[in-house]
Amino acid sequence: MCILSSEELRNRIEEGLISGYLNIEVQLQPNGFDCTLRSVKRLNSAGRVDFSNEERVISESEEIEFDEWIYLTPGAYKAILNEIIRLGKDLMAIGRPRSTLLRCGVTVETAVWDAGYEGRSEVLIVVHNPEGVWLKKNARIIQLVFIKLCSVTHGYSGVYKFENISETL
Repeated sequence: MCILSSEELRNRIEEGLISGYLNIEVQLQPNGFDCTLRSVKRLNSAGRVDFSNEERVISESEEIEFDEWIYLTPGAYKAILNEIIRLGKDLMAIGRPRSTLLRCGVTVETAVWDAGYEGRSEVLIVVHNPEGVWLKKNARIIQLVFIKLCSVTHGYSGVYKFENISETL
């Protein structure tokens, strides 16, 4: 395994690894790519998680409208990223919150981006700061680090493949 450098990432982006980004020169980092905030939703119901996913229920959510900024009180929020990620069967990615968010008392929780995943991902913003946080639309909130696998794998084929990429978003 190896981590893709900015030069390798730029080449992969030109081949379609990432689309929907705002400014490659700002978002491309030495060891990853900054992803930006498209929308934020408030969770409105309990979810259900089981072993087989046969009884899975995803929590309902409602979009919080941006003016230009959005104020979030302490709690957990679902966020959708601007960028569409298209991982080949030889790459996976891990997302980490940008350090500026951490310095504001906010974190972003993510899952692993499996090889073969394609979509506009959802992440969880958790506001720990008792005073809340202001976020601007299109703010850079996470850095994706791309890891080249030792060998090609079969690739992700779960329910979240192609999520949030319809033109109606």
